[in-house]
Amino acid sequence: MARSSRQEATADGQRGGSDLALRSRDLSGFRSRGNSPLIYARNLLELGELIRSIGAPCWAYGVTSAALARFDGFVLEPPFHLVVRRGRSVSRVGHVIHRSRDISRLDIGEVDGIPTMSATRTIIDLAASESRERLAIAIDSALRDRLTSENFLHKRIVELRTHGRAGIGQLVSVLAREEVIRGGHSWLERRFLVLLAQWGFPKPLTQVVVGKRAAQLIRVDCRFPDTNVVVELLGYRFHRSPMEMQNDSERLNRMTLDGLHPLQFTYTDVASESATMAASLREALAR
Repeated sequence: MARSSRQEATADGQRGGSDLALRSRDLSGFRSRGNSPLIYARNLLELGELIRSIGAPCWAYGVTSAALARFDGFVLEPPFHLVVRRGRSVSRVGHVIHRSRDISRLDIGEVDGIPTMSATRTIIDLAASESRERLAIAIDSALRDRLTSENFLHKRIVELRTHGRAGIGQLVSVLAREEVIRGGHSWLERRFLVLLAQWGFPKPLTQVVVGKRAAQLIRVDCRFPDTNVVVELLGYRFHRSPMEMQNDSERLNRMTLDGLHPLQFTYTDVASESATMAASLREALAR
C-alpha cells in the first residue's frame, strides 16, 4: 500500500522558505521500526478520525509527528499528540492536546493524508520532552531522509527561540556534540565560510594560533591573511558561565593588546545571515 507525503527539501543558505515536494512511501518498512503495516494503517485511520473530530486547524505533534516522519524509534500509536492554535478549548480523553501560538506555514505539512508538523518543527518540539539520545536519533533520521537540512534547522531554532521555549539549550547541545562525532569543522564555522564566499570576502585561515594567554595558546576560528582581523564564533551557547565570560574577556584583551582586531559573532548572527555581521567585517577589513 503506497501513500504520499510531503518532504521538506531546503537548500543550504535559503532563508525562511521550505520547498515541500511529494514523495512515495512504502509501508513495508514499518515492521523494523516498531509498527507492522497493518497496525500502522489501523492507527493512521484512528488518528485521522481523531483530527477530523477536532476540526481544522489541527496537526499531529511531537512523538506522533515524529512517527509519521518515520524517525527511528518513534512508533505511531495512542495516545496521540496533537496541537491546535492557542485559544482553542479542545480535549480528548486518552490523547494529548497541545497549544501553540507560533505555527507558521514553514512548520506544517501532510504525511499519509494527516496534517502534521514539519520534520524541522518536530525536532524542535521534541527537545522539550525527549532525552538527548532520542533527540539525536530524530535529528539523524531527518537528515538521513532529507526531511530537513542543518542550515534550515539552525535557522528555525533561531526564529522560534523565544523566552521560555523548553528544550532549546538541550537541542543545540546535541547538535554540537553530534558534529564533533562527525569529525569535521562545526556547522557554525562551515556556514560562516559559505557566507563569506557569498558576500565576496576573502577566504580566511581557520583554527589559527595567534598568541598566548598565561600558559595557554590562543586559537581563533578565523584570521584574514595579511590583516590583523580575527574572528571568533561564539558557538551554540545562549548563556555563558561567569568563568567562561572571564576567560573570553581575558582572551579578547590579550589579542587586542597584541595588536589584533578581534571580532566576535554569535550563533544567531550566522544562522540569521546578519547584515550587521557583514557590515562589521567590511569595516574591519577596510581598515
